[in-house]
Amino acid sequence: MARRTRSNSTKPINLALQGGGAHGAFTWGVLDAILDCPEVEIAGMSGTSAGALNGAAVKSGLSRGSRALAKETLEWVWQQVGAITDERVAPWLDMISPQAVSAAIETSLPFAVSDSLSRMVSPYASGPFYQNPLAAIVEQFQYDHVCCDAGPAFYICATNVRSGKIRIFSGEEIGPDAIMASACLPTLFRAVEIPDPATGKLEAYWDGGYTGNPALFPLYAPDLPRDVIVVNINPLYRDEVPTSARAIQNRINEISFNTSLLRELRAIEFVQRLLFQGALSDGAMKDVLIHMIADDELMRQLSVGTKLVATPQVLYQLRAAGHAAGDAFLRDHFDDLGEESTVDLREMFQ
Repeated sequence: MARRTRSNSTKPINLALQGGGAHGAFTWGVLDAILDCPEVEIAGMSGTSAGALNGAAVKSGLSRGSRALAKETLEWVWQQVGAITDERVAPWLDMISPQAVSAAIETSLPFAVSDSLSRMVSPYASGPFYQNPLAAIVEQFQYDHVCCDAGPAFYICATNVRSGKIRIFSGEEIGPDAIMASACLPTLFRAVEIPDPATGKLEAYWDGGYTGNPALFPLYAPDLPRDVIVVNINPLYRDEVPTSARAIQNRINEISFNTSLLRELRAIEFVQRLLFQGALSDGAMKDVLIHMIADDELMRQLSVGTKLVATPQVLYQLRAAGHAAGDAFLRDHFDDLGEESTVDLREMFQ
């Protein structure tokens, strides 16, 4: 941690937590590393799908003034998903490569059958037997802590099925339905219906990743800091062009769930260019500082299969990789927080 400069004051940051099913365990590790750093204060969070789940866990602890409670709630959430956190088991969990687990899932008959059925059979066909497995987890959150004004500002993104527009939930709007809406894959789960506060009409919502993965614009509020750290769990780039049917579907999934993020980053780059050229006066638009924590090398070994099927081995490896990536970012870029972006958006969009 040689480059970190300690000071008497903390550095406030915003976190943008991407969705990606069980791969959200990577974000769990990143958040653990950030919560372990007392010199960094989480001022705002925007989360989608697994990012919303992680954000709710962190908010419920920090709103009570406790980083330890935030870490404990995160661990509890992922234990419910299937993670094993007993360090005595860790050496066994690390023996199998994530790529081998991914291949085993994708070539298994049960996965092939369930994947085919999801493309042919609607989740509405299950009638009274329908159940969303996420409900058992999100219903146990203490929403008086998740929705309160204390702690970081917290936003959740979902997609309105009828209009195709993004909806941001915040404050008292956040509840079990909002989190399940943010994580609602339409081929697996029925749309989650939530009343529109303006009209009172029930609106149906799907996964927020289609319109904001995650949504960055709520973090541009004047009372929030300039720094936005994006925790990215969908690889932006792959060297190899996919040729198998499964690899093609996997890359389509990654591109689809990165599109909204790239669109917002391009808009930020455009504003930064206008500010640099003097086309916009200082203060006309917020000059956001963008950072990113990711491990594309690991994520390229995984697939849609490991997003949908939570396995203890992969969850353990993702958490460890996330913690290492979070530590590395704080070590290398702590001094950049509040000063400059560590992502070169101009180069990204050349």
